[in-house]
Amino acid sequence: MRKIQGESRLSFWEATSIIVGHGVGSGILSVPFLAAHNSLREVLLILGFCYLFNLVLHLIIAELSYNNDGAQFVSCLDAELFSGKIKTVLTWAAFVLLGLSVIFNVSAFLTGAAAVFRSWLGLPDAVGMLLFYVLGAGVVFVGMKLVGICEKIAVGSMVAVVGILFVATLLSETSALPAGWHGLNNALALFSMISFSLSAVMSTPQVVKGLEGDAKRIRAAIATGLALNAGLILLITLMTLLGAGENISEDGALVDLAAHLGGWVSMIGYIFTLLALATSFWANTLNLRDIVHEQTKWGLRVSWLAASLPCLGLAFFGLTSFVGFTRFASIIQVVTGIGVVTAYHLSRKRVKESALVGHFGTLPFQLLVILCTVLATAGAVVPVS
Repeated sequence: MRKIQGESRLSFWEATSIIVGHGVGSGILSVPFLAAHNSLREVLLILGFCYLFNLVLHLIIAELSYNNDGAQFVSCLDAELFSGKIKTVLTWAAFVLLGLSVIFNVSAFLTGAAAVFRSWLGLPDAVGMLLFYVLGAGVVFVGMKLVGICEKIAVGSMVAVVGILFVATLLSETSALPAGWHGLNNALALFSMISFSLSAVMSTPQVVKGLEGDAKRIRAAIATGLALNAGLILLITLMTLLGAGENISEDGALVDLAAHLGGWVSMIGYIFTLLALATSFWANTLNLRDIVHEQTKWGLRVSWLAASLPCLGLAFFGLTSFVGFTRFASIIQVVTGIGVVTAYHLSRKRVKESALVGHFGTLPFQLLVILCTVLATAGAVVPVS
């Protein structure tokens, strides 16, 4: 077993919670709307396939990082993919694009948190952003170990919240689950949203480093984290479909449940949303901090400031909307994903062994992962009827 020295050693559940925390976000609350435009059969089949596809993708990324001593994406691309006279230019271009992607993503979390604080407590957006930034960025400032601990607590709290809502839904009047084929576009849109909701690719190198290169525990943490995310998606989707029926709005699952179960669900929804935004904020900011540190050698503290402060600036001055932040970030991440799979192909040939993925990392599966990534992107723009 290769020994990889990380910033801190994570326990199995801390590493697993980083995967869960990165994946849980706004996407998971949007799945029920698209699920209502498909049958339960399609929901279960697509969720199962998305889990398997994402498992292979995350293990490929983990092995690429493993082959490069736990490095983040940019360092892996620099070592495996880029070469020649323009290697430095390509590396810095990847650093800038990937950095912008994460900055826009984190800015979206700050914007979303401000909206929650405004609706719940009546706080001005600027105050809400600053409050969320201080609490969120402060955890990352302390380091990876505290992020892992906080992720574990937050994930446990989110599971408890979803459990309470699911039981309350079953005890109330329920509706029939959707049935029948609703068309390819609807199925593709659902595939896209579930794929997005399961994605925790940027946090995968943190698991590799935090578990110090233990291949067995890395595989188990990724598989368990994605399974927990899939379980949360299924529970939230089922309880929304049972509680609100097929007439689900685009306002988010918890809004529709609140209308069905009563106003108390709104408070539960605020708590769940803040927890989901916090876990994603911690994971993304930690990732960007390490990317900046690897590329600039500024040190973890300065890299933390460079990773987190621009996000606050973008959100504070309202340069774009929540949706605008998220869409821009997703475009860059798709391009990056294709580059990472290509880098893995070269890395696998160089190392001549596979510590994590085995047969499922061979060329046919690499091409399948790229195809699924492209389909997920297409599914984000197709009309839903």
